[in-house]
Amino acid sequence: MGFRVLKTAIAVIIAMYLAYILGVYTPGAAGLLAILGIEVTKKKGIQSALHRIAASILALLIGSVLFNLLGFHIWVVSIFILIVFPVLVRLRITEGAVTGAVVMLHLFAYESADWPSVLNELILLVIGLGSATLINIAYMPKADSTLIAHKQQIEGLFSDIFVNIAKHLRDNTVIWDGKELLEVSEEIERGASLAKRSMENTLLFGWDPYWRVYFYMRGEQLESIHRMIDLVAGVYQTLPQGELVAAIFEDISQSVKEDYYTGEAEKELQELNARYKGMPLPESREEFEVRSAILQLNRELMQYLAIAKKQKKHRPEAG
Repeated sequence: MGFRVLKTAIAVIIAMYLAYILGVYTPGAAGLLAILGIEVTKKKGIQSALHRIAASILALLIGSVLFNLLGFHIWVVSIFILIVFPVLVRLRITEGAVTGAVVMLHLFAYESADWPSVLNELILLVIGLGSATLINIAYMPKADSTLIAHKQQIEGLFSDIFVNIAKHLRDNTVIWDGKELLEVSEEIERGASLAKRSMENTLLFGWDPYWRVYFYMRGEQLESIHRMIDLVAGVYQTLPQGELVAAIFEDISQSVKEDYYTGEAEKELQELNARYKGMPLPESREEFEVRSAILQLNRELMQYLAIAKKQKKHRPEAG
């Protein structure tokens, strides 16, 4: 049984008991409104409740006017929909269309649109949506452990990707299917979505922006990795330059799992770029093309590290 189902059941019980205690007509409607008011996050729950109450008040006002003027006929309900729903769209409170229709149809069922009937619906709204909102705010499960699991999975997949890149650079006959690229993309999307939901469950204080920054960083780095893969595909010869940068990829496959930016790979790349300048020129067109791809790969790898340098934590001694 999902947590949202449990919240819904509790909200319905509270709403219906309150409606019975207060002697409200059709107390079951309070339970229905509570069901409509349950949301997945605290902020979404509060926003949804406000939209539904506003839309329902508007529906009650227009509905009572129409019924009093035109009578309780089915075709009047159609006129109500044609008038109210476009207004809700214009006001951007379409979430309240269903609750607005519910309270309006109650008036139609009562065949009464006087003040006591309208007041009864307003009380039902407060009880039903109020109960749901209180349950939404009362408790939401913490997502920290799940976020950490996504983080570990992403870092493990990044590590595998770098290891496979290094293998190809050391031996261009190595074939890699690249399935980790698809898997890590899905993990980043799930983690980012969960981080956003966790943020929306924090109403005022206590939200740590680390997770939003982390998944944003990994998304940027994945784009860089895709560009690196395109460059690696152009390395169709095994050269000493490729083996040198392969060693750096192997180091990054381990440092990617660290929370702090060490800067070691950046230093190695800078030293390697300096060494390239002292190496003999290519002896063939093929070697020129491969070395050109490797040089561009170094530059893209530096861009990848720049993202980590900007977003990751730095050790105190590193400034």
